[in-house]
Amino acid sequence: MRDAGGALAVAGATALITGASAGIGRELARQFAAAGYDLVVVARRAAALDTLASELAGAHRISVRVLPADLTDPDASARIVSEIDRLGVPIDVLVNNAGFGLQGNVSDLSLSRQLEMIQVNVTALTALTRSFVPAMRQRNRGGVLNVGSTAGFQPGPMMAVYYATKAYVVSFTEALAEELAGTALRVSCLAPGPTATEFAEAAEITGTRLFRLGTMSAADVARIGFDGWSRGRVLVVPGLTNRIGTAVVRVSPRAVVRKVLKRLNS
Repeated sequence: MRDAGGALAVAGATALITGASAGIGRELARQFAAAGYDLVVVARRAAALDTLASELAGAHRISVRVLPADLTDPDASARIVSEIDRLGVPIDVLVNNAGFGLQGNVSDLSLSRQLEMIQVNVTALTALTRSFVPAMRQRNRGGVLNVGSTAGFQPGPMMAVYYATKAYVVSFTEALAEELAGTALRVSCLAPGPTATEFAEAAEITGTRLFRLGTMSAADVARIGFDGWSRGRVLVVPGLTNRIGTAVVRVSPRAVVRKVLKRLNS
């Protein structure tokens, strides 16, 4: 069978999606389910995962396993891998979507929460990728879809740690894609701009100038991201405005970029 992007999908393949209880993660789960993938959905909120699992299993006649986990816990990634091993479920596609942001000055925000952000956005993503990619290489199928952000292409005063974590995701994904060039694995970084999700509400950034300029829907972002990954595109930036913005940032003086982003994030 073929998935929505035209790429060959393996019957019985399984995708593990973190942060699947809401927003882009939930919509990516719907995309993979519609393409015929079995799922393992991971998030903190078990009830929301159960609801999603019932919806997708019933609509698409696939297997959906629910795995509640809080990735701010440094041991969570290892427990996820251990549970997958216990279940005997080969993970063909890893979707690292879980992440969160905080708005404010580095010196004012809670140190523990900023370190938890690094744990979720960077450390857990890296650990899960390292845990599942070797078997993907051995089977020579599947791949990785990391959810980054247009934030990863520039420094972000007033959201400094978040922007830095997403810069890591962009760089890490591009490097991994090149390391796996020549295999059948597809490796992509989905880098959306402002998106209408619970993420923005939790980060308290819906009132910033950046978000007042306009947002995309999580469903549109996920559809574009899934299609880009299916087609083997390494960087997927949804929306013309976002693509223009990332291109402009690359040729603009860094001092100007910093000042503009500080204003937009305030």
